[in-house]
Amino acid sequence: MSTGEDGFLHELEIEVEAEVTLVEASRPEEAAELPVGDWLFDPTDAEREEIGLRGLLDAVEVLEDGSRRPDDHVA
Repeated sequence: MSTGEDGFLHELEIEVEAEVTLVEASRPEEAAELPVGDWLFDPTDAEREEIGLRGLLDAVEVLEDGSRRPDDHVA
């Protein structure tokens, strides 16, 4: 991959990690214990979003790993 693509993947990884942090901070497991009328969001939707974001994060990491040439050294 070109340097531009590597930079894009790195930025995407940072953005997705930030989104995962936000979803985790929403504590959907605690919201599920409240009466439905008190929910600010559907806890099931938050869990689905986290699963999707983690899948996206895994895909970005695979693409980043694939962009390294065999002679590249990872510290």
